[in-house]
Amino acid sequence: MKFMKLGTRPDTFFTSESVRSVCTEVATDLQILVDGCVYHLHKFPLLSKCMLLQALCADSGASGGGGGDVIELPGFPGGGEAFEACAKFCYGITITVSARNLVPLRCAAAHLGMSEAADRGNLAAKLDAFLASCLLRRWKDALGVLSSTRHYALLCEDLGLTSRCVDAVAALIINPDTALPAKSTSASPWWAHDIAELGVDLFWRIMVAVKATGAVHEKTVGDALKAYARRWLPNVAKDGLSADQPFDDDAGSADVKQITTRHRLLLEKIVSLLPAERDAVSCGFLLKLLKAANILSASAASKAELVRRVAWQLEEASVADLLVPSLSCVSETLYDVDAVAAILDEFSLRYAAVAPAPPPPLALSGSPDDSPAHSGGHRRSRSAESVSFDGTRRSLSAAPVSQGALARVGKLVDGFLIEVAKDPNMPLDKLLAIAEAVPDSARPEHDGLYKVVDTYLKAHPEMSKSARKRLCRVLNCRKLSEKASAHAAQNELLPLRVVVQVLFFEHARAAALASGGHAAVAAADLPSNIRALLSKGSGSSEDDEADRVDEQRLRALAAGASPGDDWSVEGLRRAASKIATLRMKLAEEDEDHDADEFARKAGLARSASLRFRAFCAIPAGKPKRMLSKLWPLGRSGVSH
Repeated sequence: MKFMKLGTRPDTFFTSESVRSVCTEVATDLQILVDGCVYHLHKFPLLSKCMLLQALCADSGASGGGGGDVIELPGFPGGGEAFEACAKFCYGITITVSARNLVPLRCAAAHLGMSEAADRGNLAAKLDAFLASCLLRRWKDALGVLSSTRHYALLCEDLGLTSRCVDAVAALIINPDTALPAKSTSASPWWAHDIAELGVDLFWRIMVAVKATGAVHEKTVGDALKAYARRWLPNVAKDGLSADQPFDDDAGSADVKQITTRHRLLLEKIVSLLPAERDAVSCGFLLKLLKAANILSASAASKAELVRRVAWQLEEASVADLLVPSLSCVSETLYDVDAVAAILDEFSLRYAAVAPAPPPPLALSGSPDDSPAHSGGHRRSRSAESVSFDGTRRSLSAAPVSQGALARVGKLVDGFLIEVAKDPNMPLDKLLAIAEAVPDSARPEHDGLYKVVDTYLKAHPEMSKSARKRLCRVLNCRKLSEKASAHAAQNELLPLRVVVQVLFFEHARAAALASGGHAAVAAADLPSNIRALLSKGSGSSEDDEADRVDEQRLRALAAGASPGDDWSVEGLRRAASKIATLRMKLAEEDEDHDADEFARKAGLARSASLRFRAFCAIPAGKPKRMLSKLWPLGRSGVSH
């Protein structure tokens, strides 16, 4: 650390009781009270260099001798130590100036008026010269001076000290000299640890100055922000350690509200400094900031910016990152699912900005989830509506979503849903909204979604039959793996309609696999009652129009399996043998709560039930009720 010596005389100040005096042959004629201590000094050396003392002595009309009035200097910057150093400079006594005491000395000199207007070569000019020529050219000294300005923030701003130090530190970051710190971590730039010790305002000003030059890579800026957040923010500290109280030696005595306000300010400053480059900071770090924003009740603008940034790189996140604790007084859920829903809404904008226009819904489909009713519902129309409504909000820098990234997001959302489905207070509407927010192409398989359904059913055993049906509508039974299908076929929590669909798809795919993947051969291997249904002609009346659609859908189901599907023929045929048991359960199940709904489709139920009797031998007494369990009707307006 560099230092400068001013003056050549030895120190002659001494203390007598509570009085500081200077030992000379001439009697003192000036009394000054500073910080509870009375200084007995002489007018001649002090008034010649201090314009403030000249004015105060003139106003008080003090006469010579030690019995004059005492001049009081309340709130003196730097206290008694700084005043005594200024007084020694006036007497020519040697004083040492370094980065540690330059700021209080400069503020004291400005307060006393020790400028060139009072005397040539005065203290203020000498301190400014030493600061510019030496201290601001060295990293440690420049940081030391800048750190000490926070104790005299207003006065240092007026003197320009803070701005000069900020510019000097930013210049050293951009063009470092040979005197760099010896230690540097690979996870952050060499300067990040040092400026992390500064207050949030000084840190923010340095980072703004560094970013304005464009000479530092944005990834480096992001690493510095991460180091600063780990140093001060709660829940962002590395290895789960608690962060220190920010920027106050007496923070332990501050109340919780003050500390929270400081943390909130810190967080919002960090968010405002986030680089524009997509990968400048990790998605996990952004989600930690979002958690901290929830805890600290940060501004809506900061939360919205974090949500937008997370959506840019959502495929990089983990399930643990998405588990944001819920601190809302109105929410009883363990995790903040609303924040995740907002992230997925932004992600849908990013996906819709680069995704091709979805094809028109097909009249024939192999799954109830792909039916015309579903394709016209919330899940299918969300992207299209977002494109037209929120097109102006899309960022041009948002990266396109590859199919691999889309699949990772689908797996991530399913993992998140599995965790939140364990919460007994998790509303079904929110669970379904998050499950349907992901495009269908993000889930090549529905095993994760099936686990979500199974977990939610176990955590909510009191669910009604209609709620179970609504939950299971997110499943596409054709996308279940062999293991998931085997589990679903024996799952007593699932509605029987879903179990029948699983068994039917197993049988159809087993037949297709046995026939080598040929659709015609696969259809021929189906049971005779299904073949009779497929070969039966349909009438030309309007009442039979729906039946033709159902027949074509069944044909597509029977012939739609591809040879690449991983199914065990022997295991699937064993699963198909459970149909007889299901018939008995179907006959016993009470469907009175669905009677009104299906009564409106009596004609459709009647025509479809005639064909289904050949397949499952449904008792003739309940054709309408059994239809709802065995046949996935897909017309618009029909709800299961």
